[in-house]
Amino acid sequence: MIAKLTGVVDWVGDGFLILDVNGVGYRVFCSGQTLSKCSAKGMQMSLWIETQVREDHIHLFGFADAAEKEWFSILTNVQGVGAKVGLAILSVLTPNDLSLALATGDSKALTRAGGVGPKLAVRIVTELKGKAGMIGGVSDDMPVSAGAAGSGVMNEAVSALVNLGYGRSEAGMVVGTVLKSNPQANVSDVIRLSLKEIGQNHG
Repeated sequence: MIAKLTGVVDWVGDGFLILDVNGVGYRVFCSGQTLSKCSAKGMQMSLWIETQVREDHIHLFGFADAAEKEWFSILTNVQGVGAKVGLAILSVLTPNDLSLALATGDSKALTRAGGVGPKLAVRIVTELKGKAGMIGGVSDDMPVSAGAAGSGVMNEAVSALVNLGYGRSEAGMVVGTVLKSNPQANVSDVIRLSLKEIGQNHG
């Protein structure tokens, strides 16, 4: 089973690329995020590979980093999420964005992906909320720590800000930033600091 490929980008198409590995061209389906990192034909690239074997085909799905590959595997285990929809989600949301959306219950963010309607988005959030912040390989600058992502403090603070009229995505980002700097803060302190942060950002 192919787990990783390193070669030269020979062609970039709509939703896929051809990676030349020692003279053998592999057609690899990728998310928009991964394809955006292919700056030019002829560049060297390493891809983490998910291999899907069916009776009538073998498809390779490639990812620029391990976290994206891990999320693809998790997403495609949700009923109604096939490989195409999984790639569509990862094309509009980075692994960090996806973790944040799940942690804050922001199903609307998922509907930005082609093939994801409101019902499927809610199902994904419901089934995978516990996975937020637990995926290895996420970058260090992610505003939500593993502990904060699963805590009631974050959820309560985000809900409070949403009730005050702020968007769920903005609230999640700000609360995540505050909790990263103040991991032991209680709900009241997080709300107060978040409002201060929002005021500074909007000022």
